[in-house]
This record gives sequence, C-alpha cells and structure tokens, in this order.
Amino acid sequence: MSTDVLLALFGLVGGIGITAIGPGGVLPTIALFLLTPLGPAQVAGTAIVTHVATGVAGSAAYVHSGQLREAHTRRVALLLAGAAAVGTPAGVVLNSLVSARWFGVVLGVFAAVVAALVVWRKPVVRDEPPVGTILALGFGVAVAAGLVGVGGPMLAVPLLVVVGAEMLEALAAAQVQSVVIAGVGSLGYLVHGTIDWHLAAVIGVPELAGVVLGWKIARALPTKKLRIVLVVALLAVAPYLVLRG
Repeated sequence: MSTDVLLALFGLVGGIGITAIGPGGVLPTIALFLLTPLGPAQVAGTAIVTHVATGVAGSAAYVHSGQLREAHTRRVALLLAGAAAVGTPAGVVLNSLVSARWFGVVLGVFAAVVAALVVWRKPVVRDEPPVGTILALGFGVAVAAGLVGVGGPMLAVPLLVVVGAEMLEALAAAQVQSVVIAGVGSLGYLVHGTIDWHLAAVIGVPELAGVVLGWKIARALPTKKLRIVLVVALLAVAPYLVLRG
C-alpha cells in the first residue's frame, strides 16, 4: 500500500474522530511523522493546515444541527477562540525549539494523554464551566495544538466534558476554536516555509470527508466503539512514537 493511500486513510479516520468524539486530529500528525521523512516543523505545519477546512466544516455542521445557534455554546466557542489566538503562536515558537528526537517523545506522550482523557471524561458537574476555566483550558489546548500541529477538538472536547460541558456543546465549541488554531498556526508555519502542500491535500481531503461522517455519527449513533478503537490505537502507537523519535 502506497504512502499516499495510508496517509489518506489516517486522514479519513482522523476526520471522523474530530466531529464524532473530539480526539482524532492527532492521527494526521502521527501519520506524517511515521510515514514521511518530514521534520518536526514540516509535520506540524502540514498537519495543522488541514484543520482549517475541517474546522470550518465542523463549525458549519454544528450550526446546521443547532448547537452553535445556542447562546451559551457560542459564548464558550468565542472564549476558546480568543484564548487560541494567543496560545497558538506560543506553540509554533516552541516547535522551533524541539528536535526530531524530542518531537517523537512529545507526540507519543500527547497520544497517551489523549487516550487517557477519552477514557476518563466523566464530568464533575453538569453546568457551563466558569470563564476562567474555559480561557485557561483554551490557552493550554492552543499551545499544545500549535506545537504538534493538531486541531483543538482532540484535547478541548474531553477537557470541556470533564469540567461540566455537554458533549455536543463541547464538540461544537471546539470546532470554532480549531479554525483559529489552524488559521493562526498555518500562518506561522507558512512564514517559515514548512508546509508540504501536496501531503496536506493527500491527507486533508479525506479528513474533510471524515468530518462530515463523524458529525453524522455523533448525532445518530453511540460512539462507544469508536472511542475504544481510538484509545487502543493511540496507546499502541504511543510507545513506538517515543522510541522512534
């Protein structure tokens, strides 16, 4: 199987994960790191630019289904987006300081943390999280996303659920944040010339299709099995990423 086909498959599954359960955006980054000779900045830059379209598509989908028409969801989304505008550039700068060896370690740890969050995302309350909590969460997510080139939903969704947000509300708000993360991050990596546009298209087009499928799954079907598959995959690949780095 060719590298392009494998990248496309990772993109499709990643896109499904983005809108169905939140985590999923790390899969294109992992695929680029494992299957191509790109360096850390190229991996992150190429991966993050694909999330511009997926973020816009995901946001549009949740406007269509009503979640982003609700005032409290829009408020959470705007707070996350504002924090992302500040946090993402910091992540891009940090990427420039990370060697290929440590990028693999960071990515492996990141995969394990996301898997743990997917398993443990039981809310402590069931109410809208405080403004300070949302801003801190949004900033931290944006820094991490800018560093490794992922979209916001993979961290923001499980964290929002843990602090009390409804699942669909968290999914919807995180799509808006991902547009800012991807837009600001892409500009940062573009300035340094570290985006491979061919690979971005190879992985980004099926990822965009996956976003639409994931949105339908989130609204219509139980996502327990998808969560299990994602957790197993992330935990399986995490040690390899660390060792390969």
